[in-house]
Amino acid sequence: MGVRLDDIDYFLAVAAHGKIRAAAAALNVSQPAITQGLQRLEKEIGFPLFERSSRGMQLTAVATQFRERTQALRASLGDAIKEAADMHLGALGLLRVGVSPLYAQRLFVPATVALHRQRPAARVRLMLNLNDALIAALRLGDIDLSVNALPGAIPPDLQALPLMDDALCLVVREHHPLLSKRRLRLADLVDAQWILPGPAVAARRSVEGRLAEGGLPPPRVLVEVSNTAGGLLNALMVQSDLVSIMSEAQLATAHGAGLAPLAMADARFTRTIGALTRKGVALPPLAQRFLELLQETARAEPGSTGRGAKRPGRG
Repeated sequence: MGVRLDDIDYFLAVAAHGKIRAAAAALNVSQPAITQGLQRLEKEIGFPLFERSSRGMQLTAVATQFRERTQALRASLGDAIKEAADMHLGALGLLRVGVSPLYAQRLFVPATVALHRQRPAARVRLMLNLNDALIAALRLGDIDLSVNALPGAIPPDLQALPLMDDALCLVVREHHPLLSKRRLRLADLVDAQWILPGPAVAARRSVEGRLAEGGLPPPRVLVEVSNTAGGLLNALMVQSDLVSIMSEAQLATAHGAGLAPLAMADARFTRTIGALTRKGVALPPLAQRFLELLQETARAEPGSTGRGAKRPGRG
């Protein structure tokens, strides 16, 4: 019968998300379709792919290497299909880009406006999401590049182009009881309730790591959000005693109205914002030009890295 392409997609999605339900939601298919696809694939290749437990789906040892090879092959096939489709349609180009909501206005919008002026026939497909979803989409070949906070260690299958530095800070509503403490310490947050992104998002891991370094338990997350850039976060914060994390640049906008940063060194996290691409995959000319425009946009921003980083997609 042979291996079905959609079964490979199901396998890669479950490997990325760790759960069948999350993979089904990401692919917009039913959970039984995912389960049946995994069963077909395991029967076809002759070995189990996952160890199933209450914590989710963990790759078997042999499936880890299988994932690396099939992920690269699937991405290459997606590129080939896209290239052929563009040639068939006579399209001048399609830019597929993923962007963190925090940097859509600051980086994506100015670079896209400049691109439209230079290439008015070019089309843009935008994915607006948090880091974990963007990196998963990039690995699957669904986007050409992502613009987001760079992970502390760049995964070996990806490469990064640093653009600028930004800082996150812990925030609360104005007149929050924590703000009245004369010498605020990390230990004062032990009883706090939090509003944070999901556990796979880098900002959430930064908070958890900082608390762990102080010998404190993980944050008690009362509200888990998939987008920390919208007005909903502000509305929840100003009407409660929840603690959250926010970009310093975002705090200075309307989304930060009524909020204040916690005044202690341990409540601030410096990070680098950049563009991620797949290593060894040549970028389409349109995506390459967009990267150059992102660099120009970032140089005009406070906190620009000014680094002469190697351009992605050139080997």
